[in-house]
Amino acid sequence: MTAILHRQPSQPLPLAVAGDGPYLIDSNNKRYLDASGGAAVSCLGHSHKAVVEAIKAQLDQLPYAHTGFFANQPSEDLAAHLTARAPGDLNKVYFVSGGSEANETAMKLARQYFYEKGEPQRRHFIARRQSYHGNTLGALSIGGNPGRRAVYEPILLPANHVSPCYPYREQPAEESEEAYAQRLADELDAKIRELGPETVIAFVAETVVGATLGAVEPVPGYFRKIREVCDRHGILLILDEIMSGMGRTGCLFACEEDGVAPDLLTCAKGLGAGYQPIGACLLSDRIHDTIVGGSGAFQHGFTYIGHATACAGALEVQRTIEREGLLENVQTQGAKLRQGLEARFGNHPHIGDIRGRGLFLGIELVQDRATKQPFAPAHKLFARIKAKAMEHGLMCYPNGGTRNGQDGDHILLAPPFIIGAQQVQEIQDRLEAAIQDALKEIGAGA
Repeated sequence: MTAILHRQPSQPLPLAVAGDGPYLIDSNNKRYLDASGGAAVSCLGHSHKAVVEAIKAQLDQLPYAHTGFFANQPSEDLAAHLTARAPGDLNKVYFVSGGSEANETAMKLARQYFYEKGEPQRRHFIARRQSYHGNTLGALSIGGNPGRRAVYEPILLPANHVSPCYPYREQPAEESEEAYAQRLADELDAKIRELGPETVIAFVAETVVGATLGAVEPVPGYFRKIREVCDRHGILLILDEIMSGMGRTGCLFACEEDGVAPDLLTCAKGLGAGYQPIGACLLSDRIHDTIVGGSGAFQHGFTYIGHATACAGALEVQRTIEREGLLENVQTQGAKLRQGLEARFGNHPHIGDIRGRGLFLGIELVQDRATKQPFAPAHKLFARIKAKAMEHGLMCYPNGGTRNGQDGDHILLAPPFIIGAQQVQEIQDRLEAAIQDALKEIGAGA
């Protein structure tokens, strides 16, 4: 009998006892290939010696000192590392303990920026439907995931949502990518005008949509058009790269591929690779200088911001990614994995779409390929696939409600950056077995 309130108390979990590169090992000595990095977290796999040693060394020197009294060297070094590589003028960083805190921080920075500018009437955030930005009340409020919001809807903050960039379901075949991107930009423009441009703080979007849609990348030119709309109305652009950033797509910052720089950018999971809890909000010089030149204080904070040990671990994670050439490996193995998935599932009667960038890939399941009709939610196909994958020694990250928050199933893959050809093959083999087993359970075996 456990004393822990687990995520799903009715479902007993295996006990993880060890990690070995891209594998986790349970108390029965069963090995699981971690093809999702947990929730796109463990980008270096498990038990990477250099990271563990860096954390141990920091613990021996200085585990923690409250940032209300002291600075610490690991946070200074990590901030310098990130800002030297960040797009645009994202030259300042605020370190927190995870993704939800990072997005809360971005929201508060954006609001205080306009307050310091003498525009206190600005109060609206605009985000996208079928998005996810975290589980704290502020982050959940701007998120567009109906399932996660439902229970808490009465206590959420007001927020505004526009359409996601979801070409598989929302771009007609006769519409060009250019026209589709323009239509979505025009929708955002109309929403800003409806609310009143002088009342809007920011537009918030995941650069590549993660858990809610399953690695949906924007069509070319989409974010450049969104950037133009934001600039036209004097509002901020916040890009959420909690899942997609820190090398997951093959670029350190996912927005590099889109040719845009946001005013605020959040990252977390791949920043510390799970070795210590950490997240970050990068902000532009303009936002930083306005606050410093105004009240001089950011009215926000958490106990563990800039945690010395967490920053030391994250810094070694980032140095390891560069030292071992892992961004190149993400691109190489990501291309191989996608090609393998397309060869294996491209004509599968119940696979509608295969998408993503780098080692951030999604597979959307459908009952009918021609109509894109999803399976009935009652089947809980995504949960069945997760369970069957675990039986086959594979961790993947399926989710439901893909189409509209009620129905639709997808699988998210986000394996460690260290995988090679053997693991690419294993992912395909074990995933195929899991999908087939789950489909047979609901009478839809291919």
